[in-house]
Amino acid sequence: MGQAHGFSYGVQGDGTVVITHRGRTAGALRGGRAEKFLVEVESGDAQLVMARWTGSYKFGNERTARSHPRNRG
Repeated sequence: MGQAHGFSYGVQGDGTVVITHRGRTAGALRGGRAEKFLVEVESGDAQLVMARWTGSYKFGNERTARSHPRNRG
């Protein structure tokens, strides 16, 4: 899996965790899911954890797909 970049998160006053990617909201977690996320993000690579939780991670085939005849201009 490729390296994720540009993610950040913040915890709001009511406990909601808002995950952003390059300044745009990528997801919001509440309750038990927010607690699980905070535990996981503290124990692992934060960028990859946030990418996985939001579903915004790359599978590694984007570079090869770009050169496919159907995707060339």
